[in-house]
Amino acid sequence: MEQLTTIIQGCINKQPRCQKLLYEQYYGYAFKIVFRYIYRYENAKDVVNDGFVKVFTRFDKFSCEESEDQEKMLMGWIRKIMVNTAIDELRRKNMIPEIGGIPEEVWDVPDVGQSAEQQLYYKELIVLVKELPPSYQVAFNMYVIDGFSHQEIADKLNISIGTSKSNLAKARAYLQKKLNTDIPEIDVCSS
Repeated sequence: MEQLTTIIQGCINKQPRCQKLLYEQYYGYAFKIVFRYIYRYENAKDVVNDGFVKVFTRFDKFSCEESEDQEKMLMGWIRKIMVNTAIDELRRKNMIPEIGGIPEEVWDVPDVGQSAEQQLYYKELIVLVKELPPSYQVAFNMYVIDGFSHQEIADKLNISIGTSKSNLAKARAYLQKKLNTDIPEIDVCSS
């Protein structure tokens, strides 16, 4: 706890050593957030780096008293910046879908906050979400995973609330259908 407080204070004071420590500690966490929005590994890495530039230039705006929740508050603040940076990148590219599979090195990015089982479920979910059309994918990520309201989604993406709700409903329907078809049926009546 004390070490995190020291790192945060060092980042506020723009100390490169503390910035490097924070970057290394939370890179995996930030990458997984960005990768939900950005298809390509190389592009996602660039967006994460852009996000960390924003984190470090705006660290004076981060306020958190030393407490048990300090890391949670920091992670929430980083998450918000990473999501906004990814959405800005999508808007800049007019939400043009990128094609291609998910390279295996994506799953090699360490995130110390996840167990092996969580990483497996995360990987399966992301593979399915990546199959969604871009507008459905963004709505699903923002609403279900990142906790934005439909109003916030509409404001950030310059769409109507109804469009946000429709995109989410279609994303959920697609994912439910996909999950139901991927699960083999078990005949419980035969023995």
